[in-house]
Amino acid sequence: MQSKENPIRIGVVGYGNLGRGVEAAIGKNSDMVLTGIFTRRDPSQLKPLHAATPVHALDSLAARKGELDVLILCGGSKDDLPNQSPELAAHFNIVDSFDTHARIPEHFAAVDKAATAGKTTALISAGWDPGMFSINRVMGEALLPDGATYTFWGKGLSQGHSDAVRRVPGVAGGVQYTIPAMEAIEKVRSCERPQLSTREKHTRECFVVLEQGADAEAVRKTIVEMPHYFDEYNTTVNFITAEALQRDHQAMPHGGFVIRSGNTSDAARQVIEYRLQLDSNPEFTSSVLVAYARAVHRMHQLGQTGCKTVFDVAPGLLSPKSAAQLRAELL
Repeated sequence: MQSKENPIRIGVVGYGNLGRGVEAAIGKNSDMVLTGIFTRRDPSQLKPLHAATPVHALDSLAARKGELDVLILCGGSKDDLPNQSPELAAHFNIVDSFDTHARIPEHFAAVDKAATAGKTTALISAGWDPGMFSINRVMGEALLPDGATYTFWGKGLSQGHSDAVRRVPGVAGGVQYTIPAMEAIEKVRSCERPQLSTREKHTRECFVVLEQGADAEAVRKTIVEMPHYFDEYNTTVNFITAEALQRDHQAMPHGGFVIRSGNTSDAARQVIEYRLQLDSNPEFTSSVLVAYARAVHRMHQLGQTGCKTVFDVAPGLLSPKSAAQLRAELL
């Protein structure tokens, strides 16, 4: 058990929406302390939520190895984490939020190789999906083996997909919203077990600000054909002004459902539903990352090294409470 007198020392790599959320979340956990923010930007230009929070250049991280218990990586899944996670896992315990589902096996393999060699503990793909939704999919299948699992996202702003949009050449700014098909959700809740294609479950809507001189049709085509992000969905790209983006698209709501419907006998139909309704996607994701940082620190102390996912973490390791407290208060 950590305490205020001996807190878990956390380092944050990257300081966008997720990094700011992690800083705020650490402030709500008395057994943790934010040792420093590490950035590729000029540290003197970065303004953390709390003026006393130390800000360092990312290339100074190696010299601070003994000052940190866990690094929380807050970069994007498209270009940052595939490189940063294995590089840093070779030397530090880490948690990341890699969320490109189709590429998780290869990301796991790269991080596991580095963490195993470095004898560190590295947890990837923490958040709410992948993360909390993943756990509920496993639980649903285990409890209702005769059934079907469905995941719906939104309506909400997707950080990962928005980041992918902003990295398209010719894009000056943009966001992407995921919209679930309510008709499909109601069919699932009624235990119909429908066969739903990716396109039948969701649509994606993008709002994009073009760089001066950019070819709008080329940008649109690049977005809608992007593998793993948009190519399997009906995607609409709306071109707007920078003023409209600032005025109408700064909030980051999100949420969704994991539903398992099945039968425990021919006569008894059962439905398990897990729902999230979030005012702030990055703040909730950050809170999940911070809880898993606590678990990573404990697992490392127990000698459990290599790459891990949420499937490998006992729920009690996420809580600041002792095992005795959990049994008395929550079991």
